[in-house]
Amino acid sequence: MTKKVILTGDRPTGRLHIGHYIGSLKNRVALQNSGDYNTFIMIADTQALTDNARNPEKIRHSLMEVALDYLAVGIDPAKSTILVQSGVPALTELTMYYLDLVSVSRLNRNPTVKTEIKQKAFGESVPAGFLIYPVSQAADITAFKADTVPVGDDQEPMLEQTREIVRTFNRTYQKEVLVEPEGYFPPKGLGRLPGIDGNAKMSKSLNNGIYLADDADTVQKKIMSMYTDPDHIHVQDPGKVEGNVVFTYLDVFDPDKAKVADLKAQYEHGGLGDVKIKRYLNEVMEATLAPIRARREEYAKDMDAVADMLIAGTKHANDVANQTLTEVRDAIGFNYFK
Repeated sequence: MTKKVILTGDRPTGRLHIGHYIGSLKNRVALQNSGDYNTFIMIADTQALTDNARNPEKIRHSLMEVALDYLAVGIDPAKSTILVQSGVPALTELTMYYLDLVSVSRLNRNPTVKTEIKQKAFGESVPAGFLIYPVSQAADITAFKADTVPVGDDQEPMLEQTREIVRTFNRTYQKEVLVEPEGYFPPKGLGRLPGIDGNAKMSKSLNNGIYLADDADTVQKKIMSMYTDPDHIHVQDPGKVEGNVVFTYLDVFDPDKAKVADLKAQYEHGGLGDVKIKRYLNEVMEATLAPIRARREEYAKDMDAVADMLIAGTKHANDVANQTLTEVRDAIGFNYFK
């Protein structure tokens, strides 16, 4: 049976946090280990440059941090191709060809991009590269002929943009060169993890996350500072579970669901203090994070080997993307000297 092809990845704009782990990394490892997919995992440094062009050192430093996080959670270079986006020149050329098939008005209508432009407060100074990054993503996906792309609900418009480009290209040049991808959505209930401050989003920019690279003391301090129920002042007071970040994290990380249900009942009734429940959450979190932290520290001892892994993965990615580029150029007719 022919394996499906997955493309996924992250922008290297900082270390990865437990929101990334729950939202995507854990699922990637499971898909990788299923044996059903050829998996390409891209460190999207070119895309990160679209809104960090004046601070490339941030991307350069973060790239190796992201690579360490990948290895630490169990992404295996023997099973998945880990590549650096800027190291695959074919992606840039494909982007240029696809841009001629997409109108500016269509790019301006992309709801995901519109939301992100508003969040970043670009105003009238939106970098052109940021506006067209859905086209760059289409190049990334189609270069490896990925038919499966793990995405969150908010990324579906980006995937639809890729499907439109695939259809337009194949129809315009009358050759079925490009593969139309489908989204792979994570199991329900694994939505975005809130920040430790109660903010709906765990974010590097908000500094409200627990990072995979955090040591045990740092994790404990962050957990002890977590947002709970502001009206739960005394231990004996009834407390609210809804919106209480501690219980949100227990729902996600504690496999003992019966115990979590019992703790919720105690908290709502009164008699369970915030300090006690936070200490318990720290024990639960350490069961997940300690092995990841240990693997990360081990890999960090030999950064040359990590770099060699990225070089090998990017070389393989080049071979695959260049084959697609040749097919695209042939379809267009840019094969003058064959």
